[in-house]
This record gives sequence, structure tokens and C-alpha cells, in this order.
Amino acid sequence: MRYLTLDDETVLLAAKEDPVALVRDADRVVIDEIQRAPGLLIAIKKSLDEDRRPGRFLLTGSANLMTLPTVADSLAGRMETVTLLPLSQAEICGSTVNWLDSVFAGTVPVVDSCMVGSDLEEIVLRGGYPESVLRSTHRRRAAWARQYLNALLQRDVRDIASVGNLDLFPRLVRVLAEMSGQMCNYSQLGGQLGLDHKTTARYVGILEQMFLLTRVEAWSRSRIGGLVKTPKLHFLDSGLLSTLLGLTPSAGLPGRNRFGHVLETFVHAELLKHAATTDNEYRMFHYRDRAKYEVDLVIENAQGQLVGVEVKAAASVNERDLRGIRRFAEAAGDKMRLGVILYDGAETFSLGPDLLAAPLSTLWGR
Repeated sequence: MRYLTLDDETVLLAAKEDPVALVRDADRVVIDEIQRAPGLLIAIKKSLDEDRRPGRFLLTGSANLMTLPTVADSLAGRMETVTLLPLSQAEICGSTVNWLDSVFAGTVPVVDSCMVGSDLEEIVLRGGYPESVLRSTHRRRAAWARQYLNALLQRDVRDIASVGNLDLFPRLVRVLAEMSGQMCNYSQLGGQLGLDHKTTARYVGILEQMFLLTRVEAWSRSRIGGLVKTPKLHFLDSGLLSTLLGLTPSAGLPGRNRFGHVLETFVHAELLKHAATTDNEYRMFHYRDRAKYEVDLVIENAQGQLVGVEVKAAASVNERDLRGIRRFAEAAGDKMRLGVILYDGAETFSLGPDLLAAPLSTLWGR
């Protein structure tokens, strides 16, 4: 296919000044970084209406184009959108297991060889970006991650939004890194940066459009009171998050404590990738009630059945670790399908009716 990138200033100028001419005779063309000239979509729409053969245009970019306020037309009915998340650990290992399908069937995948301790830590801190996976040392992966973040914050923010103070974004991302996996109060977050609630929410929304992080809404049933409804924020790649936090392999106890938050982000991202590669429909939530019982992740299928997932960086599970799952099971009632505590161990154990402790390695089933 013919390849055009809007990183090329000449191509970008043509896309902005004469978009109709750029796509008039296009036949099987890739246009990369489409978010840099969203007005080009009007010309593409016209071309598609004149020639409806599928596959004529492949549009790629590093931001969610459909959420941009400058996009005058969504090309509804004329396009299919595919979100490409970083590689899952199953993809990296060559496994075809789907963890979500397995747990809603009442079990977890069988693991031939578990990765635990420092081996698991290495996987989590590496993340899933292909460029990072291919680099052999943590130092080189961290260097790539810092350069990637700088490019996104210095260029892409300007492309997709009108922002008065771009210098705030690196600071905002660092603050959000400390909060990944925690509930987000926009007023408190903005207070650290001198921003009001609305501006903070808007800036976080821009980072979501850029696929740096995602919002996880609180699970609730309307008839149940006493539930906290504040969303959590998760980074979409544990490698980027670990770079922002300055985590390195075998960082000792202080690093291990922070590693728990990165591990939860890793599991959330892995499950999002599993949800994207199945024919079934799944949605992700978190659970917390006013008594401070909580569950890291709640997954709901199309039938309304629920699976609760707790993530533990420890090599064992104790009675206290079960409190949140059991409380959630009471709230979920007959909708509860299974509770799973994912931990840094090598054995799967039953901990009671519909409650399992399972190795984190079951996420990729090798």
C-alpha cells in the first residue's frame, strides 16, 4: 500500500491546504498520524462515498481520533476502529489462552511453568510496547520509555487539544503515576498543580485520548447503598509506569511496596488485552464500599455475571486478603461467578466455594 505520514511536513501541509487533491485518486493508502490533520476526514468521506470498496484507507495514529472535538465527521458506517494496546504477555509467549473466558467458565488456565519473584518482576517492569520488549536491558528500556513519553507530551498534546500550558503535562503525568490504581479526586489532584477541578478532568481526558491511561469506573448496583463511586485511573502500560516511578529490578523493600501498584496496573492492562481478543463481551470495574472493603478489579460479562480479582505481590495469601472478595460476593449475590486472588506463587488453591488463589502466570498460561 502507498504510505503517507503526517509527520512529513510537506504531506501535512498538503493534507491541510488541499485535502481533496491528496486523496482524490487514492487506492489502498496508509495515512499515519491522522490526528495531526483531522480535517482530512471530510475529504476521505467524500472519496469513500464515491467509491465504497472496503480497505482503501488504513488510518493510524497515536490518539483516539473519534474523541477529538476538531473532528467534524466520525465517518460513521464507513469505518471500523481497532484499538492496538501494547503486547500482552500471552502474545509475547506465543500462548492462545484467554484468561477471561476461562474464569467465567469457573476455572483458571493451567500453568506448566510459573514465573515468580525476580522473573515476574522483570516482566512487569518491561511492559508490552514492542520497542521495549526488544531491548535487552532495563536501562535501555527506560531510556526508550522516557523518550516516548517526551515525544507524546511535547507533540501529540498540541495536535489534539488547545492547551494553554503544555509545561504542566509532564508534572501531571508524574503525579498520576503516583496515583495509578488508586481512586482519583480531581480537586485534590488539581490542587497539587494549581488547576481547578474542571481543567484537571479535561487534562486527564486528553491523556486518555492518547492511550496513556484509562478510567476504571466503580461497580455498583442501584439498589445497594454504601458503595463508593469514585473511578480509579490506571496507566495502560506497566513499563511506562515503572519508568515514571523510577522502579528498577530488585529495588529492595521500598521498591517492592511501590511494585504492588505497578503489578495491579499490569494485571488490569493484561485483562483489557484479553477482553480485546475474545468474541465475548467484558467490562472492567473496581469495588469499594464505605467500610473500605475493596476489590482491585471486577469483571462483568454480557449476562451480568461477575468475577472479582484481587492482585497480591506477595508469595502467599492470608485470611485478611480474602475480606474484600468475600464482602463483594455478598454484594453481588447470585451474580458472582468466581473470586480469584492472583499472587506471586506457583500453585492454584481452592480457598472456599467459588474462591481461588492462582499464580499470576495463569494470565498467559505457560
